[in-house]
Amino acid sequence: MNYVWDFGILAKYSHLFWLGLGWTMAYTIGTIILGTLIGLIVGMLRLRRIPVIDWLLIAYIEAFRCTPLLVQIIWFYYAFPVVIGVNIPAHVAAVSVLSLYGGAFYAEIVRGSIESVPIGQWDAAKALGFRGWRLMRLVILPQALKPMMAPYVNQSVTQLKNTSLVSIIAVPDLVYNATLINADTYRPLEVYTIVALIYFAILFPSTLVARRLERGLTYDKV
Repeated sequence: MNYVWDFGILAKYSHLFWLGLGWTMAYTIGTIILGTLIGLIVGMLRLRRIPVIDWLLIAYIEAFRCTPLLVQIIWFYYAFPVVIGVNIPAHVAAVSVLSLYGGAFYAEIVRGSIESVPIGQWDAAKALGFRGWRLMRLVILPQALKPMMAPYVNQSVTQLKNTSLVSIIAVPDLVYNATLINADTYRPLEVYTIVALIYFAILFPSTLVARRLERGLTYDKV
């Protein structure tokens, strides 16, 4: 098969690549922030071990962790409006699902990291008079941040890759704009090679940061 590569034809579509990248980064940063807030709230509530609330939180976490994100996006955009009788704009569906999905993973990262703090630290802080949020903020959370950072960065890297799925509901991210360019040029190999290189250029440095954090944590333990 003699295929002649021609990336030059894509030059006039560079604005669409940049526009798609801008939306991708906006959705990534926005849903990481919202997901982190959800994860902090859910993770902290799970530590309280209130039976009914804990069961509901576990149901939320497992529902989002144990079903494909693509199915969640499609269901939330097409099926959920039928259930509630209200149309949901594509960008609202995308942000909501990505935030809730990320929040489920962040919640377990928060919970696990806090529970990894030795019980002796809790007892020592209580003996010094620390209670409630003051105990958590000044003693426990600073110690939980170290084991929390590596999995948090890894999940945030995954969050960026997950944004590519919102193209299925016509959100104008990088992948969706790439499909528009492909429809106009009939050059899928060049188009999706450029998309892959863009994702790699963003994600590879992020994975290096995550790896560095993991190594730092390992050395600290040694």
